[in-house]
Amino acid sequence: MGKKLSAVSIELLKEALCSIYWYKNNLRSFLSNCINDTNVINLPDWNGYKRQIVSDIIDELCSNQERYLGDIRRLIHEVIKMESFRHLEQVEDGKRKVERAKQAVADLKKVVEDQTQKIKEEEEIKRKRLENLKKIRSSQAVLSKLDEIKINYFRLVTSKEYQKRGFELEKVLYDLFELFDLDPKASFRNTGEQIDGAFSLEGTDYLFEAKWTNQFSDASDLDSFAGKINRKLDNTLGLFLSVNGFSDDAVRIHSVSRSTILLMDGTDLMAILENQIDFVSLIIRKRRHAAQTGNIYLKSSEILNDY
Repeated sequence: MGKKLSAVSIELLKEALCSIYWYKNNLRSFLSNCINDTNVINLPDWNGYKRQIVSDIIDELCSNQERYLGDIRRLIHEVIKMESFRHLEQVEDGKRKVERAKQAVADLKKVVEDQTQKIKEEEEIKRKRLENLKKIRSSQAVLSKLDEIKINYFRLVTSKEYQKRGFELEKVLYDLFELFDLDPKASFRNTGEQIDGAFSLEGTDYLFEAKWTNQFSDASDLDSFAGKINRKLDNTLGLFLSVNGFSDDAVRIHSVSRSTILLMDGTDLMAILENQIDFVSLIIRKRRHAAQTGNIYLKSSEILNDY
């Protein structure tokens, strides 16, 4: 479980505490065994309603999670490991109250387990990212090639031959894919469709498209690329690089449904070329974020700020 509880976890904890103890004296005894600070226990009016008492105590703990982190973790741990609710069987309509308590505990347990799993996955991504960076930085050959690719890209940045620049950008990206052992394919035409390139990562095939204009790439650009992806096998995803970024509408429209596209901009590319993050880690993190949130435009700066 992470250092901060989600809003969902807080509400489910409150519901579970209201459900598993019918009598307030039993509830108070349980809370006293889990929470070290007696001031928190004594904070609410225990002559009031049980739901308000629980809400006041949990809100106080969550208002300073750094201070009460141990109490919160202990409280949640004790709640989610509950299996016996015989104390509820003795009260009126006990069977229904037992089922309600079991469901409340199960709901809280699932959210906590999901959060714990997400943290483990994030830590594994961080470990792999640092491991890949260490590997790259210890390899002079890789660093030299990365510098060469960066020089070629900077040459394009200052170029005035705008039409030729797009084609040359494809070559830069092909070299980058090859450097990271992604089995790249160069630009190709398939049944009338122009594909800027393709690569493979962790068993998934990616089609790649690059766009370098003075404007943001818009929804119609993503619509066109998404059509190409959807005409391929189910295990195919797309990576769209727009050097100058994307319009808000384009990102919003393609993030609200189950998109098959990940978005990348010029700042992402520079982060790779300047060896702040390796290409593989960037794509894995973008894909995981899209799967978890629906947002297909996680920026490298947001990833780097996490570490």
